[in-house]
Amino acid sequence: MAFVDAINGGSVERLAALMTEDHVFIDSDGTESRGRSKMVPVWGEYFAMVPDYRIIVKETFAASRTVMAAGEAEGTFIEDGVLRPENHWKAPAAWRAVIKEAKVAVWQVYVNPETMGEILKRIRGE
Repeated sequence: MAFVDAINGGSVERLAALMTEDHVFIDSDGTESRGRSKMVPVWGEYFAMVPDYRIIVKETFAASRTVMAAGEAEGTFIEDGVLRPENHWKAPAAWRAVIKEAKVAVWQVYVNPETMGEILKRIRGE
């Protein structure tokens, strides 16, 4: 839950401290990013794009070193430096964390990105 708290606080530094050196991030489309050093700037860019991003965990299940969490993700895409209500999204989501030596070795996101994609297309004028 410390990882979730770091995400909800928009703290790249806290996230970095909670990741293993060989951390793997798996996005909802299956794309993998490997290494804490790669993920630190990615999280920073995401928090700049969605400054109020947060996840709401409603249920958790743990087995061995794996924790599954289910709930919702939400945020607002920034547009011209402003958080506009029409750029806000909320979606059911789930996350898988694999823990290694009290740090997150794998963080996998399960969410349908359709609504987020539609908002980004509108913002970009596509």
